[in-house]
Amino acid sequence: MRDRDRTQPAPTAVARPSTDGDRPARRRPAAPPVRAWADGLSDVSIAGDPLAFPHLARTDLPAHPTTVAGYARLVREIAADRDRWAPLVRYDALTRWYARLETGPGYEVWLLSWLPGQSSGLHDHGAATGVLTVVQGELAEHSRGDGGSGSRVLRPGRHRVFSAGYLHEVVNATLEPAVSIHLYAPGLTEMNQYAKSPRAVRELPRW
Repeated sequence: MRDRDRTQPAPTAVARPSTDGDRPARRRPAAPPVRAWADGLSDVSIAGDPLAFPHLARTDLPAHPTTVAGYARLVREIAADRDRWAPLVRYDALTRWYARLETGPGYEVWLLSWLPGQSSGLHDHGAATGVLTVVQGELAEHSRGDGGSGSRVLRPGRHRVFSAGYLHEVVNATLEPAVSIHLYAPGLTEMNQYAKSPRAVRELPRW
């Protein structure tokens, strides 16, 4: 079918002259009525009501978290979805391996693996707050701050929430590999690496 100018009326039937001598001319049967085109038709009037099709008007899309509690909930949900992160895990004998799992407005989520003996070194995360959880194996965390130092073991099911400027070291002190999930808000753009004294040396992010 050829396109026609919607601003012109639909064609009507016309009489053709007779070729049968004195016989009266016959008219072709009239075409069924054609509704004239109208300007300004909306998508709804053309395609129907999108609310009638759930895939066009979804209301179950997850909202992005904006609070520390929301970030912790997101990390728990990702950790529980093993089919999502387990196939991605890799190990690197020279350095800790990591891959970004998810990003959203004001946050990002990373997957890290740790072979025995691998460590983050003593560091902070600049202006970022964060949530850390172990999903496989076991990690040790050594923190340092104005209130003194502390150490704890991180196992699957436990979470650590830290604020901007939090100073710690994470290390795999076991004989088995470990995997962890980290959320940073806002996304991690700087990481200050420390020696034994709290004198920062700025570097690119190393997690």
